[in-house]
Amino acid sequence: MKEILPGVYHWTVMHPKIKFPVSSYYLSDERVMIDPLIPEEGVAGFGEGPEHILLTNRHHYRDSGKLEERYGCPVWCVESGLGEFTHGEKVRPFQFGETLPGGIEAIEIGVLCPDETALLIAKGEGIMAIADGVVRHEDGPLGFVPDAYLGDDPAAVKSGLKQAYAGLLDRPFDHLLLAHGLPWIGGGKQALRGFVES
Repeated sequence: MKEILPGVYHWTVMHPKIKFPVSSYYLSDERVMIDPLIPEEGVAGFGEGPEHILLTNRHHYRDSGKLEERYGCPVWCVESGLGEFTHGEKVRPFQFGETLPGGIEAIEIGVLCPDETALLIAKGEGIMAIADGVVRHEDGPLGFVPDAYLGDDPAAVKSGLKQAYAGLLDRPFDHLLLAHGLPWIGGGKQALRGFVES
């Protein structure tokens, strides 16, 4: 677990289903966790622990149930994704446009799946957390997942995602937190703009 910005922690864990490292985040001042898998070193580094868990889409529930059980923290997912949770998971709904715990704004991306969400975090120069619509390998550029994961018409999905991300560019942020890939610290908006315009 590494502090990538003041009060913003990032770690990667091998996802047990997809067998690929994925990213999770903890905002220590807000006591908000985003898309969590429990880090290899365990939960001791979280202090009093999260008060809330936010999901950027329904597929990122990950270890939320274990953390909810330990800390009593509610898990939040946009309402259109709640149909995924059929095994007694305690998930609270939110709507796009709402301000979530920690003063975080939920922004609709959709396109890839109806519950694809971006989270605008008003901290420092501003932070945007993004779900699955864009990925990053190591410290490389932003890109799409392989076409096989983009449905029957990958070109249309890519076009729709770029249009949705273009709508984020008038928001105040300089950093990107990615669910799949390393975060982009400093110049994140510029990187997203380059991706949209490519």
